[in-house]
Amino acid sequence: MAPNDVGAVLVTHLHGDHFGGVPFLVLDGQFSRRTRPLTVAGPPGVAARVEAAMEVLFPGSTRVARRFEVRFVELAAREPTAVGAARVTAFPVVHPSGAVPYALRVEVGGRVVAYSGDTEWTDALVEAASGADLFACEAYTFERKVRYHLDWATLATNRPRLDCRRLIVTHMGPDMLAHLDAVDAECATDGLAVEL
Repeated sequence: MAPNDVGAVLVTHLHGDHFGGVPFLVLDGQFSRRTRPLTVAGPPGVAARVEAAMEVLFPGSTRVARRFEVRFVELAAREPTAVGAARVTAFPVVHPSGAVPYALRVEVGGRVVAYSGDTEWTDALVEAASGADLFACEAYTFERKVRYHLDWATLATNRPRLDCRRLIVTHMGPDMLAHLDAVDAECATDGLAVEL
């Protein structure tokens, strides 16, 4: 998929490793003569945070006239919101980032994909994953507790509560990667394409 084929970006929380690519996507669109609108949906404050990052990275870039519109949508907790052809529902999780962090549930084309974002265990993950075709969930460490992040041991303990068809573990740190042989779930890899 080419960058200009991206019609929408969903942001779970306002840490740079989760939204920091958006300014580059916008800049790429400017230089490649994009005309298709781009929607960026995320927690309250997403527009201000993305625009602040753009100004830090590329001073004056928020004032440049573009051939395409960048639309920002603020997601409200547990309120299904149309984002392009998808219906997105945000569930508050536990990961301080300057605004409420979310796990996201995306319904499109008769399929449901949920993503935990960064969080320690919270029952909101059970809600987000309920009936999902795929739940991509963080497992930053194997057993070690790291505040505001999820470990595989906790996820495995709660796995029977997750009513999802498939579970793919993601956002794995070095400790987790060193224990993949003990993980009985699909694990994400760079470039992984998932067919539903």
